[in-house]
Amino acid sequence: MGFFLDYGYTSFNKSGEELCGDMVSVVKQDNHITLVLADGLGSGVKANILATLTSKILCTMVSNNISMEDCIETIIETLPVCKERGVAYATFSVIHVDNNGVGFMFEFDNPRCIFFHDYRPKELEAEVIEVLGKKIYKSNLKLTDQDIVIFMSDGVPHAGIGKTMNLGWQRENIIEYLSQNIDKNMSATCVANVLASASEALYMGEPGDDTTVAAIKMRQEQTVNIMIGPPVRRDECDKYVSDFLRESGIRIVCGGTTSQIVANYLNETLETDFNYVDSAIPPIGYIKGIDLTTEGVITLRRLIELSDTYLRTDSNMPKNFVKKDGASQLANFLFEEATHVNFFVGQAVNEAHQGLPIDSTMKFKLVEKLSQNLESMGKSIDVKYY
Repeated sequence: MGFFLDYGYTSFNKSGEELCGDMVSVVKQDNHITLVLADGLGSGVKANILATLTSKILCTMVSNNISMEDCIETIIETLPVCKERGVAYATFSVIHVDNNGVGFMFEFDNPRCIFFHDYRPKELEAEVIEVLGKKIYKSNLKLTDQDIVIFMSDGVPHAGIGKTMNLGWQRENIIEYLSQNIDKNMSATCVANVLASASEALYMGEPGDDTTVAAIKMRQEQTVNIMIGPPVRRDECDKYVSDFLRESGIRIVCGGTTSQIVANYLNETLETDFNYVDSAIPPIGYIKGIDLTTEGVITLRRLIELSDTYLRTDSNMPKNFVKKDGASQLANFLFEEATHVNFFVGQAVNEAHQGLPIDSTMKFKLVEKLSQNLESMGKSIDVKYY
């Protein structure tokens, strides 16, 4: 089993501003990932422009192995100069690392990153280099399984100033909070959300600064296989299920007819839990050898809604799912645990849907939308039709 670079980020705006002055850009290229968190000078439109240009330029150039000297020079020549302050300025954190965890990091005037190894905080060694008059911290990286690197804009340490705290959130307090509130089951998105949510709480609903947290986590690959709907030809049911079961990883079956096909193939009984955890979501079922069995279209619709919320980088809604309804359990498997998702999609028209406002194209649209959202989360997706 190989390794996978998981990433995620969360932002919220300074109170009263429509645009965020922080920006995160990510490029996945070949076996590398490049992530940049930039913080533009000030707030609002000007800061947003500075941060956007900085993050896009750095992400594109660093991902193509262009030197930091050339990157900084390009930024200086490109950024518009603020008329009020007479400078073009954005702070930034850059990480560039491959699937083996080997890479580097540059940090300029952002709060220093926080690094967790074996779920314990550890200081990364860094050398100070000077590039075109700017002092930049450079760290060489060799990440191992479960290592997490957390970046932040200065909105995090500024949280609570003049309200819940006199001097803001000190670095040691941030590290202590993270140590107590992150665990090995959390994705990078969930880790970033934990810190961003705590920062927003310290601002008491009125952020005094744009605030962004981004995280990269080195983790082992985890494949989730999900079967949706029966195949067009009933005489291909055995091949359909056989192909599905041949794949290693977590196995999920969606749809009543599909579940019965799988149960028959395994010579097992399909049991239904009639306990409605959520009145809007049909209850789950149980098949020995299958990790999760759910209803089809209604559950998938709710899953799409959850995926849209999960992808919102301006929402500090919890990213982990503790409810036990079928859609929430699906979300936890697909959004938090999966690095690779294999869809097995049957193209048969479901007889149970006759007379209902559900046609065969709806299922395909749901699968397409879900695939797009999972790709936006950084997952590797494969879809097979039967």
